[in-house]
Amino acid sequence: MDASAVIRERLRSHRLSAPAPTVAEAARHMLATQGQEFWGGRWALAVRTRGRVTIRDVDAAFDRGEIVRSWTMRGTIHVIPAEDLAWVLSLTGDRQRRQAAHVHRNEGIDAAERSRAETAARAALRGGDRLARKELFDVFEAAGISTAGQRGYHLLVALSLAGIVCQGPVVPRSSGPTREQHLVLAEEWIPQPAAPADPLAEFFARYIESHGPAGPRDFGWWSSLPLGVAREAAERASGRIVQIADDPEPLYVAAPPAPRRSSRAPEVVALPPFEEYYLSYADRAVPAAPEFLRAIGPSMNGIVRPILVARGTVVGVWTHSIAVQRHTEEPVPKLFTPGAATDAEIADALARYRDFITA
Repeated sequence: MDASAVIRERLRSHRLSAPAPTVAEAARHMLATQGQEFWGGRWALAVRTRGRVTIRDVDAAFDRGEIVRSWTMRGTIHVIPAEDLAWVLSLTGDRQRRQAAHVHRNEGIDAAERSRAETAARAALRGGDRLARKELFDVFEAAGISTAGQRGYHLLVALSLAGIVCQGPVVPRSSGPTREQHLVLAEEWIPQPAAPADPLAEFFARYIESHGPAGPRDFGWWSSLPLGVAREAAERASGRIVQIADDPEPLYVAAPPAPRRSSRAPEVVALPPFEEYYLSYADRAVPAAPEFLRAIGPSMNGIVRPILVARGTVVGVWTHSIAVQRHTEEPVPKLFTPGAATDAEIADALARYRDFITA
């Protein structure tokens, strides 16, 4: 399969050329959408949804309990349908905990400390209560659990990986887009979690549906599961995927029917930092020329910049701030390839984002 065909199919899989009818459906299709930058994770869903979508629309999906945010894989926070959180963590949580063990030892966080933090969090959140992060850290301190330095953060991640808490409804902010969510007890906020018959097969099939064409090596990178497990996942998902290539690696797409492309979907889009379309593959040189990879990231500080994509190819990056009094400013593009998109196309892509963030 040549690169142009891969790009065409990935645009559809990512719902960039075949937008979903609602924010919740976009999230369900993507399964886990990177969301270290809270605004970026919300824009990633909005840009995959049909029609005009504002940040208020995405926040409403959080407030209704349709989507949540948590550390679902690779030690990285993602937006995920609430019903899918528990079974995904059943596959990825233990590996993330093992990867965090060294940091926990350095911070003096042992099993007893995690247990005390869980007890304190459950007592504070039980009955539908919700707390902002600082408020939960105050609860820990009152219980004699230090949150100094990064200890509070690592305790929060530990409770999230255990499926005790998740980030649910947004914390209101009058001066612009909120940057924070309330923490809630997952078992109360998500009363009907999904329970796939074969979670590993479900994981691989949902990845291919939202990211294909892709293969086990890509899935292994995305999920942080070992390559052997990724290959087993592909075998177990065989009834829901179709192999389209085998050289040098197996490559799969979802079994029909595929999402229907829309003639109204723009050919040029401004995508957020840590964008799934770029970051979620072992080889990122399909959508971006190798000479531009360094300019996109990950950089030395781990940042992956917002990207401008024209007809499936990364043609530049852009910047914008949601700091107080700055979110209404114009986003600023920087093209790698002049002429790959017209000024009007770039302006329209950034105007769509600006309408989203300022609504």
